[in-house]
Amino acid sequence: MMFRSKIKWVALGGLVLSFLSLLVHMFVANTSVELVQYSVMTRFIEDLNIDVAGKQGVRSQKLWKKVKPLEVLQPYANPRSHYPVPVDPSNGFIYAKIFGEFEKIRSSICDLVAISRLLNATLVIPEIQGSTNSKGISSEFKSFSYLYNEEQFISALKNDVIIVKNLPSNLKEARKRKEFRTFKPKKSASPDYYIRELLPELKKAKVIGLVLMDGGCLQPILSSKLVEYQRLRCRVAFHALHFRPEILALAHLMVKRLRASGQPYLAYHPGLIRDSLAYKGCAELFQDVHTELIQYRRAQLIKQKTVHDELTVDSFIRKLNGSCPLMPEEVGLLLRAMGYPPTIRIYLAGSETFGGQRVMIPLRAMYTNLVDRSNLCNKHELNKLLGNEAPLPSNSFNPPPIKTAKKLKEEWDQAGPRPRPLPPPPDRPIYQHEKEGWYGWVAEKDSEPDPSPIDLRDKAHRLLWDALDYLVSVEADAFFPGFNNDGSGWPDFSSLVMGHRLYEMASARTFRPDRKFLANLFNSTEDHLYFPKRSWTLAVRKHLNDSLGEEGLKRQFIQSKPISFLSHPIPECSCTISKTSSHNTCPKWMEESLAKSRLQESGTLNENEQPDDDGIDEEQMDSEDESKTNNLSPLEEDVEMDPDD
Repeated sequence: MMFRSKIKWVALGGLVLSFLSLLVHMFVANTSVELVQYSVMTRFIEDLNIDVAGKQGVRSQKLWKKVKPLEVLQPYANPRSHYPVPVDPSNGFIYAKIFGEFEKIRSSICDLVAISRLLNATLVIPEIQGSTNSKGISSEFKSFSYLYNEEQFISALKNDVIIVKNLPSNLKEARKRKEFRTFKPKKSASPDYYIRELLPELKKAKVIGLVLMDGGCLQPILSSKLVEYQRLRCRVAFHALHFRPEILALAHLMVKRLRASGQPYLAYHPGLIRDSLAYKGCAELFQDVHTELIQYRRAQLIKQKTVHDELTVDSFIRKLNGSCPLMPEEVGLLLRAMGYPPTIRIYLAGSETFGGQRVMIPLRAMYTNLVDRSNLCNKHELNKLLGNEAPLPSNSFNPPPIKTAKKLKEEWDQAGPRPRPLPPPPDRPIYQHEKEGWYGWVAEKDSEPDPSPIDLRDKAHRLLWDALDYLVSVEADAFFPGFNNDGSGWPDFSSLVMGHRLYEMASARTFRPDRKFLANLFNSTEDHLYFPKRSWTLAVRKHLNDSLGEEGLKRQFIQSKPISFLSHPIPECSCTISKTSSHNTCPKWMEESLAKSRLQESGTLNENEQPDDDGIDEEQMDSEDESKTNNLSPLEEDVEMDPDD
């Protein structure tokens, strides 16, 4: 009996311990959901190239250092000739509706201010239709204020254009009655068009409206006598268009988290956007439903006469011509060839990455610290940007109601004379997961359905995500574009970021790759992508290093500037610090302030920091890198992943 009682007590103790263990596991599992999200924010995998002292090696320093030949370029967008302050009363009011994505909105606003100055008009703060047309948007932020700071916009341009928030009440009522003429100028309309067509109507009616849809309404390149209008564009884009404080605060917090423990980071924008891919015919680079979606959009563009080409084209030939983007896997291989270690921090920019996370798998396998806004911010921080939004009905599919026994009996009684065939068996229930998703219509319909209210609101949210990504990309220590200069004729996100970085800090590392050259390089080593020959690696390094400097700037000037002035705002909006006098020399006060700031920076340098030794043999460092990669342990080796795994 004594022995049996002891067994019972042991069994009871085991049950109690098992129950306590279960409670502990449930608690850990519940709290780990939050911890996983914050783990990326607070801790990155330590850089393998950091030595014991905590400083980067020579090779790592060279991967992040500034481009010395471009350090002479400084931002300077102030007027340099006779530039009178706008007079009041003006010739009339201009109001505008702006359609499109983030990059089109930004370009259109800059052109709109320049046109208002050209016509001596009072500008009503433009309406951003992406937020105005969306239901459920918070009343705190609407239209222009959804993205930008209205007060900063007005005050920064007070010496350029008279800007008001609304039309006077009597003119506002007349606008509702559609008494004023509305114009839809083309993207590359010349200044003569506005003086010839719009100015007489403006002086006559005192109010005109503009509808801007193509990402701009003024020629990107203007004559030399209108150079002050180019500088005005720069003042609008880089000084007046400040995002609202909530966006700025969260973006600065994201940059702070990326640079935790003093580490640099690289921003990468894939440029995988459905419209651009459809325009250039890059459907075959994707699989399954994504190919069908691109082809459907391409058919729409052909019908709209935006694309003057065949529906079905060879995407791989287009890629060899440089017309298709660098895929994320290829970007990862290029960064590896440059010598970036697998633990660098990479920020993935862009509110739309066509192809989803599947196309990012190879890049994420090579660089584990690939993060985006959802990794750096929790849901509460992102939702604070949205404000108090009204609830909207979801897009979930509602299956047809199942007929009850009473309904079936009524149909049976109302049927025709007997005998008759038995009714068919009930349809298979349609489950929710089979109909949800933005691509669900492809399998059943030939036409894309109209966006629902929640789709429109999600589109407005993407403007905010693009604003965050824009700020983080501009502040990055290095930037790599996947699909800039896409040839569509519209402004693209990467080109705007590259132009902003060129204006504010021309010497920052901004890669400007030639996709045609790189596509042929990849084609030459197609069977050995992950283990290329040394000559291939050296060719990649030479090309990408050259793209950081003068060669890349020449290419950007030829390809980007005719599409968007903001993608290449020099030399109009810059000056040079040079000992020899030239017509574009920076003013003395700027040179003195820059000299003081450089002295302060040099005084605060850590004494233990290794000097930047430019005399080190590049071949020697390359051989050291090669030997390091050969000595990697099996866990550190980069293994090609199967996307279907």
